[in-house]
Amino acid sequence: MRRFFSCLCLSALLVVGGIETTFAQEAKTKIQNAYQQFKNGPSLTNGVAALTVINSKTGQIVFEENSKIGLPTASTLKVMTSITALDLLGPDYTFPTHLYYTGAVDSIGTLNGNLIIEGFGDPTLGSERYPTHNAETVLNKWKAAIKALGIKQINGLVIADDKFYKGNQVPGTWMWTDMGNYYGAGVSALNWKENAYDVDFSVSRPGAAASIKSHNIPPFYQVINEVTTGANGSGDNVYGYSAPYSKLIYLRGTYGADLKKTIELSTPDPALSLVYDLSKALTADSIVVADSMITTATLLKNAGISNWDANKQKILTIQSPKLIEIVHWFNQKSINLYGEAILKAIGGISANKYETEDAATLVAKYWENKLKLPVGEIKTYDGSGLSPQNRVTSNALARVMQYAQGRPWFADFKKGLPTINGMTMKSGTIGGTLGYTGYQTAADGTSYTFSLLINNYHGGVGRMRQQMFKLLDVLK
Repeated sequence: MRRFFSCLCLSALLVVGGIETTFAQEAKTKIQNAYQQFKNGPSLTNGVAALTVINSKTGQIVFEENSKIGLPTASTLKVMTSITALDLLGPDYTFPTHLYYTGAVDSIGTLNGNLIIEGFGDPTLGSERYPTHNAETVLNKWKAAIKALGIKQINGLVIADDKFYKGNQVPGTWMWTDMGNYYGAGVSALNWKENAYDVDFSVSRPGAAASIKSHNIPPFYQVINEVTTGANGSGDNVYGYSAPYSKLIYLRGTYGADLKKTIELSTPDPALSLVYDLSKALTADSIVVADSMITTATLLKNAGISNWDANKQKILTIQSPKLIEIVHWFNQKSINLYGEAILKAIGGISANKYETEDAATLVAKYWENKLKLPVGEIKTYDGSGLSPQNRVTSNALARVMQYAQGRPWFADFKKGLPTINGMTMKSGTIGGTLGYTGYQTAADGTSYTFSLLINNYHGGVGRMRQQMFKLLDVLK
């Protein structure tokens, strides 16, 4: 009897195994046929496509083509930065920002010393995405703490201490046409309001000047507006041109006549913007700021100012939202600043290396150790994917995404991925490059992890996306 049941169980396993093998073969054939049709289309005559599909349950490769060829990632790199950080730093990691004062407060409430805000790279400080961390809330916390000390006047400097990252930094491989726009904002130890300013335009007839209707750019910058009105349907072709610590901001390009959109520019000096807003908030609350506001980038160059932080005393520490919450918006809204701040934290915590390219190299080494991925499959120069020099294989992306599924924070990470074409996936778009990486459960219950990258395609972005969606639909 025992032998009979053993044979019966073995037969059942063989049947189930045979069914699973058949399904796997059918899935591979479907994907292969769809891929062949996709890559032979006219849009990729001079381009290249790479696709990796993994069975999420078994970890086995279902289909791969050009999977070991490094291609530009665009924003699909964000998932690799996210997963590395969550694995290395933990989902509860936070960035601190400290408020200090030096000197003493006299009997009439005068602080004969400096007020100092010291940052350690929190990319969310002042962000409207977090109700407990937006600019108004943060400024009110600082004001309340200052008033609690009895301070009514500050006879000293209001200092933005951003020296931890050596001031405002932009990755060296980023393009000039990106740097002046919100998505090309540099990263500082003291980021503020996601290092962005808003500009609204008034239009006229196509070809004529588009004037600035309103903006929130501080007065220490000079804005030179060369934007003209574009034709109806031409959309947003406005570009800001500035660099870290620039005092000039050039606006060039066209703003569609029927467009109703706020243009976002990058902040040349976010730390200075922060202390400017704090000084305004204090003054509005009848706290007199007698001296000037300054950043350590300027302060440390001034030989006449020394001992500016001598015997500093902590007033308050503000912790950022948890890393898992930052990663959510990082992937949902593809905020490049978050990626650069997270990458610096990865480099600093793991090897005390805060320079962007050093930290990017450490990410490749991390996955070489963790998944035996050759470092040649991950050659990156930033954490957000904005660098056109980034090269990652679809195999590396898919393998890292597959790895994430076994981690305790995976459910929250997955919730942060956008839903595109009815699929859970992160997109990436940069000149001539499109990519998608994510997760999909098919109608038969099979779950897939996938990465699809293309480079040097021909034709419009919208048309190419639809072709990619048609290919990925075979996973549904």
